[in-house]
Formats: sequence, structure tokens, C-alpha cells
Amino acid sequence: MMSNLMNKKVFASRIKTDDVKAKEKWLGYLLGPAGALLLNAVLATYLNVYYTDVLGLTSLWGGAFLAIFPILSKIIDAVTNVVMGYVIDHTKSSQGKARPWLLLSAPMVAVSGVLLFTVPNASSTVQAIWVMVSYNLFYSFAYTIFNMSHCLMVPLSTRNTEQRGSLSVFNQIATIMMSGIIVALIFPMVVMPMLGVDKSKWIMVMSVLSIISLPLILLEYYFTKERVTLENADVDEEKIPYKKLLKAIFTDRYMIIIYVYFLIYTCATVYKNLGLVYFCNYVLGTYNDGKTQTLISVIGGIPMGIGIFAVWPLAKKFGKRNLTAVGFVLYSIGSAICWMFPTNMVIVLIGQFIKNIGGLPCAYVFMALFADVLDHIEWKHNFRVDGIAMSIYNIIAVSTVGIVTGIFNAVLAKCGYVAPYVNKAGEIIAVQTESVKHAITFAFVGLESITGIILAVLLIFLSVEKHIKKEQEEIKTRKAAIEEE
Repeated sequence: MMSNLMNKKVFASRIKTDDVKAKEKWLGYLLGPAGALLLNAVLATYLNVYYTDVLGLTSLWGGAFLAIFPILSKIIDAVTNVVMGYVIDHTKSSQGKARPWLLLSAPMVAVSGVLLFTVPNASSTVQAIWVMVSYNLFYSFAYTIFNMSHCLMVPLSTRNTEQRGSLSVFNQIATIMMSGIIVALIFPMVVMPMLGVDKSKWIMVMSVLSIISLPLILLEYYFTKERVTLENADVDEEKIPYKKLLKAIFTDRYMIIIYVYFLIYTCATVYKNLGLVYFCNYVLGTYNDGKTQTLISVIGGIPMGIGIFAVWPLAKKFGKRNLTAVGFVLYSIGSAICWMFPTNMVIVLIGQFIKNIGGLPCAYVFMALFADVLDHIEWKHNFRVDGIAMSIYNIIAVSTVGIVTGIFNAVLAKCGYVAPYVNKAGEIIAVQTESVKHAITFAFVGLESITGIILAVLLIFLSVEKHIKKEQEEIKTRKAAIEEE
């Protein structure tokens, strides 16, 4: 059914060229994904704040609800990622195997994004059920379908390593620059002081962000092309057993390194993202003061802006792996500086600048490294593992988000976190104990001081770039020989 639907001209890609051109970069890889990525970035930073500060769910079920429900939800998410990976690998259409699912995800992301915030004013049990259902509709289904399809666009776009690297950079600009500017600058400076703890305002703003994602996801669908998939469009490929696909993935040392790397990096990043707003509200600044988080974000945004022009030329010269490893050393140093002086604005800003300079290579070239590993596995086994590999990648992402969020909320509850409230004078009262502040500080700057060094050491063993061009040429030779037969 999916294949027949995709054969209609109305669903055809607007990209016709064999080489990647500017239109594909700007519309398909930068502007197209910006809506869903922006929504996800806002949720990653503020959804937990909505649950703790607006809905007041921190103490629900003795503090157990916000600690346990994210973890249980991610079990469902992990299952749907496995299923989605299998489905993508077995999807065959004129528009590719991943792109068609972008089309399906567009309305799902928009609708479920709205439902996340329209929690009814009812009993705590009703609210808990609504939160659990809407959370899983968004993360376990809508965003899983979008994100797996979206993340495969770079690996499936082309085998040309330079063009693929360029697309990886544009892909990350959508995440880091557009999402970063709005989430990290406009939200703390303008939006959050306006929203406060007013539920109706939260619903209005988040609904607008959710709806905007729909036409932009469609833009990504129409202005991308799966050239790697289309290489075999006229070939009846052998159905590879699921067990064989998994064996190919988990017997490859490069893919194992990639997964371990991604697990450690994601745990630290999620914990940091959860701690960001709380750190700015209670440790470095005051509640929604409109300036503290903005200053931190500006310092973080400057290196990311520079990185657009600097990272890929440096990666081509020194290697993606080498540049990323050196970056993580700086990443760790910058975080450690912030950890030692968490209440000193000037020192924290200096530390954040150093940290974000170090984080540039990881931010912009990781998907290109992942794509190299996928090609390497194809060279070894003569079949691709894109969908299954991405499902495992996403399982790591979603499961760590759930587990880390649960741990973060459990730590807040254990330390005695108190939700802010409005007094009779209309003022927001937000005060925390020293133990809560220490926990928040470790979340935002402490953990990454440690994981930065671990990741730098781990990357030493990821040498996939050394032979990737030769392996890609051998893959092309094999395909040419099959076509001649």
C-alpha cells in the first residue's frame, strides 16, 4: 500500500539531480527539519519544567510519578523503535524507504505536540493518565517515526563523502542554530518571563510550535532524495533475516564504539539539558530573570555560529574522528571550570565558551561518521542495515532520556525540590535548599566534565575513516558488476 501511494506524482521528490545542490541543502536539510527539531528542543528543555512548575507533579505519588513514568514510557518507545527500524528496512517505494515515513509523521507530530500541554484541570489521577498517554503518543510514535526517517536522510542521501559531510553540517545547523537561537535565547529572555506558571499561555505557545512543524516536515520530505536506496531500485533484493542484520551490527567494532559513544554522550547531554533551566533559576540567577539563561546561550551560540564555516574544512584536513576527540578535551575543561565556580557569572561564561568550542566537531560531523560506519558494514556483508542500525541508535537515545529524566526528577524530589508558587502579592516565590542547588549544578556542568574525557579516549579506537573511500569504491564495483549480469 505504501509503495502504491508513493508512485503517485504528487508525492514525488522535487530533487532530480544526482549531485547534492544548494536547494536540497537549504530546504531539505536546514529549513525542513527545523520545525520538528525546534519543537523537540523546546520539549527537551521545558516539558519537565511544565510538569514540575506549572502542573505541580513533583510530589505526585510521593515523588514517584515523575521518576517512574518517563522510564516506563521509554520501554514502549524502545519497542516502537525496533518495529520502526524493521519497517523502514522492509519499505520499498519509488521515493525510498525512509522518506515516505516523514510524510506520515507530519500530522502526527503536530497533533500529539498539542496534546502534551492540553492537560485537563481535573484530579491528579486524570492528569497523570493524560500526561502518560500524550507523552507516549508524541515520543513513542509520532517523533519516533519522524526522527528515525530524518536521521537516515544523511546516510541515504549520497555516497559522496564531501557532499554527505556538507549535508551533515546543514542538518546540524537546523538543530543547533535555529533551535538554539529560539530555545536558548528567545525563550528565556522573552517567552518564559511571559509564560510564568500560566497554563493557558503555555498551551497557546506550545500549540503554535506544534502546528508549525507540519508544513516544514513536508518541506523536508519533498526536498530530499535517497540516492543510496535508489541505487538498488530495480534490483530484487534478498530479504535479510532480522537476526543476520543484528549480527552484522553487533559484530562490527566500529558500530559498537559508535553506540557506546552515543550512549555516554546522550546521558550527559540529557542530564545537562534538564539541569539548564534549574541552574539558571536557582544557582547562577533568579527565577525566569530573562537574562541568565540568555547570557549562557549567547556564549554557547557564538562558537556554534563559527563552527558552520570552520568545522568541516578542519574535519577534512585532520579527520572527523581526530577533530572530535580533541574537541572533547576542551569540552571537559570548559565544564570543569564552570563546576568549580558555579555562582560566578564571568567564570561560568568563560567555561561555557571553551566547552562549546570543544563541542563543535561532535555537533556537526557525528552523522557523517555514523554514515561511514554504515557503508563499512555494507562493504563487509554486502547488504545495508540502515533501519535496524538507526532503530538501535534511537533506542539508546530514547531509553537514556527516560532513565536520565527519571533519575533527575528522583534526585530533585529526594533533595527536597519545592515548586514555585504565586503569593498574595502576585509574586513568584522560588527558593531551594543548598542540597538541591548542588544536585542541579552537577547536572548542568559536573557530569560533562567527566564524560568529555571518557569520550575523547573512546574515539581513539574509531578508525573507520582510514579505509572508507577504498571500501566505497569496492561497493560501487560490486553493484556495477551486478547490473551488467
